[in-house]
Amino acid sequence: MTEQRPLLEVTDLVKHYAVRGGVLRRQIGTVHAVDGVSFALGTGETLGLVGESGCGKSTVARTVLRLVEPTSGAIKLDGEDIAPLSKTALRPYRRSMQIVFQDPFASLNPRMTAGDIVGEPLTVHGLATGAKKQERVAELFQQVGLRPDQMKNFPHQFSGGQRQRICIARALSLGPRLIVCDEPVSALDVSIQAQVINLLIDLQRKQNFSYLFIAHDLAVVAHISHRVAVMYLGRIVEIADKRELFANPRHPYTQALLASVPIADPKAKRLTPLIDGDVPSPINPPSGCAFHTRCRYAMDRCKTERPMLKEAGVGHQVACWLNDGTGRSEGA
Repeated sequence: MTEQRPLLEVTDLVKHYAVRGGVLRRQIGTVHAVDGVSFALGTGETLGLVGESGCGKSTVARTVLRLVEPTSGAIKLDGEDIAPLSKTALRPYRRSMQIVFQDPFASLNPRMTAGDIVGEPLTVHGLATGAKKQERVAELFQQVGLRPDQMKNFPHQFSGGQRQRICIARALSLGPRLIVCDEPVSALDVSIQAQVINLLIDLQRKQNFSYLFIAHDLAVVAHISHRVAVMYLGRIVEIADKRELFANPRHPYTQALLASVPIADPKAKRLTPLIDGDVPSPINPPSGCAFHTRCRYAMDRCKTERPMLKEAGVGHQVACWLNDGTGRSEGA
């Protein structure tokens, strides 16, 4: 049986930003926001992308969608590399890729009604007008748990959770195959977070599209994702099936992330923190393994040689010279 081709393949994705200063605005440095990221995403699959603030997660999301132009690398959607395409040539692919932003209020036009916001993509791509457009928008409202009679309301008349449902309906309007969720529930109350996450899962089961899901909350990632990729300073350091990653984290940074998760039971034994300090500056990232400045297991090799992602089990890849997981039990 022939293996199914991934919906999305990202290879050696790089995004650098020039730092300019002085009267002549000359380049005085480079921000290494994304520094060689590779992953694949199958049809109907959810890949969670986690890491500390500033590690490049959102930049990966926007670069994959070509909202931000990549410095180099390949972004293949259904086998077609969209990275070098012009804006005109990219337009047909826009229908297959949509995004749900972190702040629903900031991503909605306050001067447009909710119905106009959801229906705008249909107009832009010439898919529906008039009564057919209104029917489609009403159908989308029902799919995300809103009433069709709310189509005439403005964004400020909705709650935070309802506004995010409008954003989801807008993302669904063109029938995409890939939806990038850039921390879609971090601005919502905990009770509302669960409703929105369950809605996303239900929609995926019915329509079989894929998610690239970015979040800080590991509990949310564990609930919605099939696989999880861990980023640190612009690079993926570990990627595996969610059950495997949470049960057997191999990279010291992944172990540290899991150790930092709050425990609800005050009597439960707390894991010892594995790292100290802040993430190094992406303008001047450390040589070798970027994590070696904070890693308790760092060796001389880590300071000079950059580890690549290598197999550490079935479907489990780790970028660490301690590929066999040495130190896990000691740090746990």
